[in-house]
Amino acid sequence: MKPSMQRIDEATGRYLPVIYPEELPYWEALKQRRLELQRCKSCAKVWYPIGPACPHCLGLEFDWSLMSGRGIIHNFVVYHKAWTPGLEKRVPYAVIQVELEEVPRLTTNLLNCPVDKICIGMRVEAAFEDVTDEITLLQFQPNTG
Repeated sequence: MKPSMQRIDEATGRYLPVIYPEELPYWEALKQRRLELQRCKSCAKVWYPIGPACPHCLGLEFDWSLMSGRGIIHNFVVYHKAWTPGLEKRVPYAVIQVELEEVPRLTTNLLNCPVDKICIGMRVEAAFEDVTDEITLLQFQPNTG
């Protein structure tokens, strides 16, 4: 079990992840504006969150695979309260669950879209937010293509 060591970036108010060694390829890819997830060598399925074994077949061998970064909003919630001081300028903001074309679902934020325009089934694409020099977060925005 991973200990809870939440940190908040003072400048942005964003929660910063604790990065564990097995997650380094994911975070390094985000810094390079790529979304890479684990793909099982046994069953070829992609999964998230990151883990040591495939949740589908329990295979222990995997590759990091480049994802399209495209998906649809599966569900969402709009927050009208800033839970950290740095989020005050983002209120209201949306937290969305995106189902990628490659199937895994990711929970993140929706950028560049008024909250009253968000709908389930909306097509979105990956966006990358540099929070610090070391941390880039995966976000999504409406699909422009």
